[in-house]
Amino acid sequence: MRQGPTGIFRRVSAGLLLGAIPLAALAAPATPAPLPAEPMPAVTALPAVWPKSWVLINDFNFNAIIDGRVVVVDTASDNQPLKGLIRNSQFGSSLLSVKRGEILTAETFYPRLTRGERTDAITLWSMADLQPKGEVVLPGGKRQQSVTYPQLFQFTNGEKWALIANFTPAQSVSVVDLDARKVLSDIDLPGCSQIYPTGTRGFSSFCADGSLFSVALDDQGKVASSATIKAVQDIDHQALFSTPAWVGQTAWFVGQRGLIQGFDFSATMPKVIPGPFSVGTAPGAAPEWRPGGWQVINSDAAGHLYILMSPNGREGSHKDGGSEVWVFDPVKKARIARFALKATSTAIAVTREDHPHLVVARADGVVDIYDAVTGAFVRTLGATLAFSPIVITPVP
Repeated sequence: MRQGPTGIFRRVSAGLLLGAIPLAALAAPATPAPLPAEPMPAVTALPAVWPKSWVLINDFNFNAIIDGRVVVVDTASDNQPLKGLIRNSQFGSSLLSVKRGEILTAETFYPRLTRGERTDAITLWSMADLQPKGEVVLPGGKRQQSVTYPQLFQFTNGEKWALIANFTPAQSVSVVDLDARKVLSDIDLPGCSQIYPTGTRGFSSFCADGSLFSVALDDQGKVASSATIKAVQDIDHQALFSTPAWVGQTAWFVGQRGLIQGFDFSATMPKVIPGPFSVGTAPGAAPEWRPGGWQVINSDAAGHLYILMSPNGREGSHKDGGSEVWVFDPVKKARIARFALKATSTAIAVTREDHPHLVVARADGVVDIYDAVTGAFVRTLGATLAFSPIVITPVP
């Protein structure tokens, strides 16, 4: 067969190139030494006392709600912030009890993943190894399933009992004995929602008419007494975000237009703290600063309030997130600091370290850390800890 000039050129070129390569370079590369076999499973023990730089992040996981989780995060770590996680499925809620050495999750299961007979349960997980210690099955399939609010699942009676919100759509609260692993009672809450621990044994809830309804429980978990305080908030013009900043048993709430209102929940009957004050700017100002986000207010050990603020205030902007954090002294009713954030954020919390840090969950899923005293940016933990970081709980 005749070979055209192009084919000859290719063969000659290949020969020249091969001839230019030293024979040693054509030898097979040396085989690297085999890596040592890893033991399976490989588990790193958690410290007996969790550092105060640690937080829990409730990952709602919007793309797969049945696969929600609670993530244990070290905010002081540059290279290994993820310390572990536990499952918290189907609109789950969580509680942290250092006293009990437990993380509690309130969650829902179906035998065919998304269908079948529904089971609601409280699962108790050990802080030592993040393994389940037990559970309390909740009858009736009525646990409230909604985007996670901390006030849907709370402790009372010295963390011996849990209170859990129900919605069928009739509203009620179940009282659960965590040690006996049983439900003690169900308490109807027509037109009221959220749970704020009150007194030694009891809780309060906000109602749709702007009132506050309170229940005191007896030692059997039944209603001992109840009372209503009327007109504690203006539902139409200054509705309060349902998640407050706690300073002891005082809860500080921020309104959607910037009003700060405190409630003392230390006694059987809560008290409205007189002298509410306003943050933000006047309606119609340019820009109009308002609170915005999901977990919009938090406190530090000194009792200062940190509020997530947005300059794009308008009707309906209360869930949009914020670009700054403003710090207030509720005793002096004055702003004491103002921090700019790197991006629009939806949740904030302050660690209980000697030098506290501000933990910020951004709208894009990134978790950033700031100095809570100066507002200086410290580090980013990236977007790999949680798909939808929505509620942050510092280790006390």
